[in-house]
Amino acid sequence: MLLALGWVTACQARGVSKATHTADSVDLAAFVPRDSTDSALRTPRVITEPSVVLFWLPAADTLGADDQAEAFDDLKYYTEQVAATLQTNGIRLLATNAETVYVALPNRQRRAVLLSGLDYPFGYLLVDPGGPERILTGVYADDDLLDELRAYFDISDDSTAVQPRITT
Repeated sequence: MLLALGWVTACQARGVSKATHTADSVDLAAFVPRDSTDSALRTPRVITEPSVVLFWLPAADTLGADDQAEAFDDLKYYTEQVAATLQTNGIRLLATNAETVYVALPNRQRRAVLLSGLDYPFGYLLVDPGGPERILTGVYADDDLLDELRAYFDISDDSTAVQPRITT
């Protein structure tokens, strides 16, 4: 009983609650690199709206265990730092282990974006359907990632994660 109470207290102290996990957010814990054959995220995604796709390909298995863990931890940390900005601006954050992502086009057409064979087997795919996509390979620090997101999605520098309060 005391152990459960301690766990609940620790979670509340860190701000972890059901309210902080939105249904549309990426569960990065489920994205933890495992055996390359063990992933539900291997099915290619079809992108229909402005999105940032965090990708971690099976080729990352060729990295040493320590390098793989460090790269994934950095990728996860920096992604979490920009997640609120993405949500505020209506940009979806998705994850995939698939080597191909499809962008929905008019007339039920799709454009394939191949992620394999890049400099790094992990990174970000920035997609705004109707325009060219941008692939960022490797780990980007949150400031650099935010700069890339602002340039690609035309996000204002003064956008905030807090919605304005309307008074009447």
